[in-house]
Amino acid sequence: MSQEYIDPGWLSVLNDQFQQPYFKELRRFVVQERANYQVFPSKENLLRAFLLTPWDQVKVVLLGQDPYHGVGQAHGLCFSVPNGVPIPKSLQNIYKELETDMQIIPPQSGNLESWAQQGILMLNAILTVRAHSAGSHRNKGWETFTDAVIKKLSDEKQGLIFLLWGNYARAKKVLIDQSKHYIIEASHPSPLSAHAGFFGSKPFSKINNILVQEGKKPIEWDSICSEEGAR
Repeated sequence: MSQEYIDPGWLSVLNDQFQQPYFKELRRFVVQERANYQVFPSKENLLRAFLLTPWDQVKVVLLGQDPYHGVGQAHGLCFSVPNGVPIPKSLQNIYKELETDMQIIPPQSGNLESWAQQGILMLNAILTVRAHSAGSHRNKGWETFTDAVIKKLSDEKQGLIFLLWGNYARAKKVLIDQSKHYIIEASHPSPLSAHAGFFGSKPFSKINNILVQEGKKPIEWDSICSEEGAR
């Protein structure tokens, strides 16, 4: 695992996972996939969530499922796309709820790096995908790794907010100690399910209220900009 693409704090916390047989097999699988297919995100962006949100700065954990599988979309943060890339439908719905909840005009960019830099770990359960083949890297070891990440956060930290959208993310509740962390859950923001409980759930104001209660700085949700450069 290249150390230049991950926060040193995370590297220390996760090094035991990197040494496990399952992870070595996973690494071999991803290398082979990259040799034979187009795989997203790039090697440089694979662990970007762990670079932009250092271990000692995590305040919120947002769980996604699979990276975007279209060309140019995935850059290592769940729900986020680089500047200049059309905003996916789920993120459009997130922005709609952001406007309703916080009266923030929907941004023109789908790049959520500024949220990650404020302490939101934007973690997909599966960190790679073959181009144009959703779910193609399921059950290859990533879920074991990201479950370990969630468990370590739960065990070793206090007062985190876990944002669980959809049944897949909600299933991770078993890994979280609810006696010392907060869970905010709703249906997935996908067009297929957003009207079944995501719209009107007010997650953004709930998060900031909890952060203030915990004595932490609230998230500046309107920090997203459309400046070119982030990829």
